[in-house]
Amino acid sequence: MATSAETLSVTDMLPNKFEPKRKHRWIFAIDGIDAFLIKGASRPSFTMPSKPIPWINTTRYISGKLTFGTMTVNIHDPIAPSGAQQVMEWIRTHHESVSGRSGYADFYKRDIQLKMLDPIGTVVELWDIKGAFLTAANFNGLDYGADDPIDIALTIQFDQCVLQF
Repeated sequence: MATSAETLSVTDMLPNKFEPKRKHRWIFAIDGIDAFLIKGASRPSFTMPSKPIPWINTTRYISGKLTFGTMTVNIHDPIAPSGAQQVMEWIRTHHESVSGRSGYADFYKRDIQLKMLDPIGTVVELWDIKGAFLTAANFNGLDYGADDPIDIALTIQFDQCVLQF
């Protein structure tokens, strides 16, 4: 039995109007670091490898364990308030270099939020990121031949994240 081709109506072929989220409309909230110092960030990422299940002459697949990736955050380092000092305060909760003591996870892990905004400033996407801690902080190099502002690059690992809306 032959099937006939479907003809779409004109309204089905027209694109829907939408307002895209923009890369410059967001606020990143990290306790202890002023939000206006944060100049760039990545959104959460994860990997979920497939696991093979061999059976006779074929293979089926199921999802493996989910692993959250790291997030990168770049912050300005002005004279005041000092971005370097705010980052170092967080680092000291992980490890205190003067005494050699490491901190408890309860003290260095923080819950952070990434808020995407619409054109008028309403939060349209909210990521709740749980158990975030620093895995790297790069205070970057200096150069007598440049007059660029200094920034700090952070790498953040986290336990869980939830896209609320």
